[in-house]
Amino acid sequence: MTAPPATPASDAELISGSRAEPEAFAALFDRYSAMLYRYVSRRLGPEVAEDLVGETFLVAFRRRDRYDLTCPDARPWLFGIVTKLVSRHHRTEAARYRALTRSPVEVVAESPADRVADGVTATASRPMLAAALAGLSKGDRDVLLLIAWGDLSYEEVARALGIPIGTVRSRLNRARRKVREALGHTNPMRDEE
Repeated sequence: MTAPPATPASDAELISGSRAEPEAFAALFDRYSAMLYRYVSRRLGPEVAEDLVGETFLVAFRRRDRYDLTCPDARPWLFGIVTKLVSRHHRTEAARYRALTRSPVEVVAESPADRVADGVTATASRPMLAAALAGLSKGDRDVLLLIAWGDLSYEEVARALGIPIGTVRSRLNRARRKVREALGHTNPMRDEE
């Protein structure tokens, strides 16, 4: 008789276990480093992303004794740490958005045709979107990007940033409105027929 497959430990269980066996913390890195890398890379570029993700896990490891073990999912905690680290690079982020507004539009030939059309449309909108993101306040941009690029829920963003959920909603609403205005009240990913 074979044993049933073991269910993976929750993040809280891994963190708790790492207090006695520090090497158990490596499983969190395996679970979330790629996700955090994509998020930071989109905000600051790949040049800094790897270092900030590494720094995020160093900070998390040092603070693991303070982690609230009643929260089984560590993503909001990790995104909160990385967002604070990203904020230290606000000049880099602003410069990245300014550079994207000036970058030439590239046309990538791929198939199927729908992906090409979507990619071309998104690439053509990139300068306007970058300018819109650069024009947002830090708090509004953090909320918008944690939801859009971090794929966090409103509750998780509130936990990550240490703000009330009502503040998340109002910042997101304001950020979406400003981005829509900057894009001329159109969705570049939707055909305007």
